[in-house]
Amino acid sequence: MTCPLDRSRSATRVKCLIVDDLQENLLALSALLREEDVEVLSASSGAHALELLLVHDDIALAFLDVQMPQMDGFELAELIRGSERTRHIPLIFVTAAVSDHQRLFRGYESGAVDFLYKPIDPHILRSKAGVFFDLYRVRQQLAQELKERTETLRLNETFAAVLGHDLRGPLSAIMMSAMVMQRRATDDAVRDTAGKIVVSSKWMSRMIYNTLDLSRARLGGGIPIAPADADAGTLVDQVLEECRAASPEAIIQASTTGDLCGHWDADRLCQVFSNLIGNAMQHGASGAPIVVELDGTAADGIAVTVTNKGAIPAHLLPQLFEPFKSKSHYESGHKGLGLGLYIVREIARAHGGTIEVLAPGDGYTSFRVQLPRRATAPSPAPAALAGGGAGPGSGEN
Repeated sequence: MTCPLDRSRSATRVKCLIVDDLQENLLALSALLREEDVEVLSASSGAHALELLLVHDDIALAFLDVQMPQMDGFELAELIRGSERTRHIPLIFVTAAVSDHQRLFRGYESGAVDFLYKPIDPHILRSKAGVFFDLYRVRQQLAQELKERTETLRLNETFAAVLGHDLRGPLSAIMMSAMVMQRRATDDAVRDTAGKIVVSSKWMSRMIYNTLDLSRARLGGGIPIAPADADAGTLVDQVLEECRAASPEAIIQASTTGDLCGHWDADRLCQVFSNLIGNAMQHGASGAPIVVELDGTAADGIAVTVTNKGAIPAHLLPQLFEPFKSKSHYESGHKGLGLGLYIVREIARAHGGTIEVLAPGDGYTSFRVQLPRRATAPSPAPAALAGGGAGPGSGEN
């Protein structure tokens, strides 16, 4: 049975550099190291070695003779370590001098990984070289796998973006047809069925937009925004009206204080409010009120807090804002893709703001978004976490 390393050995050819000012030493070392899948490069001086390093950028190992005229092995090693292209090459010094601590210290300080003393034992030479050759093969194989998986991920996210874009057309037709049926139907059963189609279509539309935003964030380095003058209080009222129309049984209480005007992307801000309120409606305790608070008393920004009854399981807190991460922890009837809080975080970052979850352990959960008055450069800091809590009842949509 062939192991992965054996397969990579046959597929990956490695290069080894030998530097020695004596031709007989170069011939002897080359004969010992050369194999079917090993190419040996020989240099008779430090200058010659540097020329070879300019041509070959995939050298797996270099043997450097310490005592050479004009440029000794230590000086050559320092030049190799000083270049970004070659600093990763493992260096083994070869010397006929007696081992002493000062020489060893200078060698390792120059970047050596090992020393070999003449006369060289062929078995030791081949064994040490084989270790570095195998490490190089494994590193090359891992790099190739990483490249392939990165490309696969990019294609998958591109496919998701294209699919989400193409689904919006037929879904809009379904939604408009259901709305017409709902208005014109005289039979209560038909009207109720049309209403369910409308609600389901809106839910599907929301998931499609979240999927598109995920693709934009992954492929484009973040969610794009188009800031303009906006009133957060007016935007929240619009979202609350839609939420109450879709879920008349939900109890949503809102309060506003201070100046809520700023320079934001109004559509994206509505998406933040909708995702947070929808999250609370899905995972909050049934019949308990959802509290939405807008605080504009600070001169440099506003804070939006959405609170629902129900605590988040402690094991979900570290991954709460990551896409898809916590969806599997909920019941099979959970709706959504697990993108809601991730989208909220990315929109907040795009505005130069932050989001944090407050789980004080009193049976309630709050999500707080803080935004500057004017959208600024994205914040590099991850979503913050304050407090702790346990128990079922909250999560992400």
